[in-house]
Amino acid sequence: MRGTLGRRSILARAADLVWPPRSLLSDRLVERPGAIEAERWAELHFLGDPCCAACGFPFETAADDGALCGACAAERPAYASARAPLGYDDRSRQLVLDLKRGGRRDGLPLFASWMGQAGAAMLAEADAIVPAPLHWTRLVERRFNQSAWLAQALSARCGKPVLLNALVRRKRARSQGGLTASQRRRNVAGAYRAGAVHSLAGRIVVLVDDVFTTGATAEACTRALLRAKAARVHVLTLARVVRPVDVVI
Repeated sequence: MRGTLGRRSILARAADLVWPPRSLLSDRLVERPGAIEAERWAELHFLGDPCCAACGFPFETAADDGALCGACAAERPAYASARAPLGYDDRSRQLVLDLKRGGRRDGLPLFASWMGQAGAAMLAEADAIVPAPLHWTRLVERRFNQSAWLAQALSARCGKPVLLNALVRRKRARSQGGLTASQRRRNVAGAYRAGAVHSLAGRIVVLVDDVFTTGATAEACTRALLRAKAARVHVLTLARVVRPVDVVI
């Protein structure tokens, strides 16, 4: 075992010489892959309590346990709860796009740590982690699913199994970018179904995605999981939009 760990350490150091590790938020060289220099941490908008007990929308003032935001009070989401460690802004957008479009994986252990803290309660009761799926044509084009990467990194941290094919995207819709909340809901209506590989009956599931924008994707995926008899569904994302839900994103 020591020999194996030693070889891995040597290979890691050799890789760092060829591809020096750079900060996740700048082009500056750092000590190890996935690091962020100290002065950049303050630029990230971390979320926490108080927040809506359902969707996780942050409150500006203290609130009672179980308090709901206006949208969730008017219509409770299908998922039990949703949480994210980061507010989606210019800084976190860089992290998300480097992962989603650039395929940059060196931040995954750090992202999983943040997500694990934000979703500690849901992960404690979860039976499995399910990534939001891509349509197969988009998966061929991109060659990876960033939500699956996040789910696998989270699984390595918390020990809960990942069910990679528990959800299937059965129709390729237009990109959600630039759509209002109502347009997003229509765009993903009927887009997801449970896969045939895993039984979800009676299981508590944590759905993992990169960004929670209006909740349309989370709601559509949750309903598909509940139709497959999942007992309860929580949603955990790397970042979430903190703004009125009907603006164009």
